[in-house]
Amino acid sequence: MTQPLALIAYERLLPGSQLVNRLQDLGYRVQTLSDAASLVEHAQREKPILVVADVGPQNVRLIEAIGQLKKSPGTAHVPVIAIADAHDVNLQEAARAAGATLVVNETAILAHLEQFLEQALQVD
Repeated sequence: MTQPLALIAYERLLPGSQLVNRLQDLGYRVQTLSDAASLVEHAQREKPILVVADVGPQNVRLIEAIGQLKKSPGTAHVPVIAIADAHDVNLQEAARAAGATLVVNETAILAHLEQFLEQALQVD
């Protein structure tokens, strides 16, 4: 059986590399993106089960890409877990407004990854 694909867009080495390792340990194939502009195109082509996006203040273009992903008919169904600074309420709200399924902080994502995956992948 083919492993499910998770796309991860991040610029910060931590938690990005740790997240890649954890997802691989959980049986996911992982592809990383460094260019927010290619997120929608990449998701349409690769058909991931999940997108994880590090929407830190230096990567606000990624919030726009999440919005485009959620507006595109071919990718609107893909759940997005956004990682945002716990103290940056504006960034958290922007990620939610763009369509992120869950918005979590970098400490919580690693500690509770399995629960977040389960929650994000629930079918309504």
